Amino acid sequence: MSDPAGFATIDFFTDPSLVADPYPYFDFLRESGPVQREPRHGVVMVTGYDEAVSVYRDATSFSSCNSVTGPFPGFPVPLAGDDVSALIERHRSALPFSDQLPTFDPPRHGAHRALLMKLITPQRLRENEAFMWRLADRQLDEFIARGEGEFVREFAAPFALLVIADLLGVPESDRETFRERLGRPRGLGSTKGDSLEHSPLAFLEERFASYVEERRREPRGDVLTQLANAKFPDGSTPALIDVVRLAANLFAAGQETTVRMIAAALRFLGERPELQKWLREDPERIANFIEETLRIESPVKGDFRLSRVRTSIGGVAIPAGTTVMVLNGAANRDPRRFEQPGELRPERPNARDHLAFGLGLHSCPGAPLARAEGRVSLERILGRMADLRISEKEHGQPGARRFEYAPTYILRGLQKLQLEFTPVA
Repeated sequence: MSDPAGFATIDFFTDPSLVADPYPYFDFLRESGPVQREPRHGVVMVTGYDEAVSVYRDATSFSSCNSVTGPFPGFPVPLAGDDVSALIERHRSALPFSDQLPTFDPPRHGAHRALLMKLITPQRLRENEAFMWRLADRQLDEFIARGEGEFVREFAAPFALLVIADLLGVPESDRETFRERLGRPRGLGSTKGDSLEHSPLAFLEERFASYVEERRREPRGDVLTQLANAKFPDGSTPALIDVVRLAANLFAAGQETTVRMIAAALRFLGERPELQKWLREDPERIANFIEETLRIESPVKGDFRLSRVRTSIGGVAIPAGTTVMVLNGAANRDPRRFEQPGELRPERPNARDHLAFGLGLHSCPGAPLARAEGRVSLERILGRMADLRISEKEHGQPGARRFEYAPTYILRGLQKLQLEFTPVA
């Protein structure tokens, strides 16, 4: 197989050339086989859809202890033998993010996720969506008079932040502080070799600790009181830090994916006037357009697992202790699952089969929230702004656009998107 781009030896985790467009690399891997070991760090890269699904659904063979960090810094001790489960449990706490829900395995994961889902009830989501409509208009008011705006940091980031703040009951008086401290996407897994903090959510944990402590002392009829008094499935009361970390994790993770999803959708709209017209004619079409956006531009490029036992993926032998990267962004473009996968098809009938939110035990608990945020944002933008277009001054001419993407190997998203438009009278 020819390899003029040198993909066979490239370092996916540090090479900046793959940041702007990783898809040719993903295609190269898949053409060689849907399960391939990359050469620099020994990570097994899963690019096939069926193979990705098999890993996500197998929490017995694969641990999530390294789900956020992958090979960096790697497991703290050598892993040898046909079953390394005991070693994983013995040294799990030495891994970054080991105190966060995405890295938990059963049965601990199930208990903590159940606690989290008590905060994202259908009733609470309905109440939160009512807030979204008001918020979207309020945010867009800042743009309308100008006829242009930067939609990542000026709209998507503060919108996503304030939506999750409302969902979790952050007091109105504190929301501006949250916006100042956290109002832009950051990104995990830097390709620049940045170090990882063991607990990167200090600000959120500090704030939510004070909220939960106060509500446990003085209950009120609000969301924070529900958060403070939530119980594990067995009826036991969680430690303060368990509740705080769940809230902080939902707050941070919800922003990352939602901001990038909205930005990708707006980029597509800015490039395609006919798509804008089609969606305005029937806003019900927006929901499937969001799914197709998630498929073709997954906000999460991939997720890691560590094999507990000697196993196989798609017929490829995987030794125990192997770091596996399930590439959502690649699986979502597997031609065995999606016809013409590199094309944006807003009417694609199986668009929702995408793995942008993961699958299985660790599927994104905030997926319904993100979908609602995308639908509300686009409906209000299309309703209040006509002739959306990419700023040529900022991003260049069609066919020669200049876009900057987050320099991470985990997340995929625009850093800036300058749009121009005609306000709707």
